[in-house]
Amino acid sequence: MKQNQLYLLIGALVVIVVVLGGYIYHEQTKPKGVQIQLDQNGLKVEKN
Repeated sequence: MKQNQLYLLIGALVVIVVVLGGYIYHEQTKPKGVQIQLDQNGLKVEKN
């Protein structure tokens, strides 16, 4: 039983590391500057 809990804990930690890595990669690869978006909802300007 304890061994299964250990595997579950290690699996959860691996998932957390992968998700955080993906989030950090996504944030680092965002374009810098101003983003202008025009769609059916109107005009949207965001500073990155």
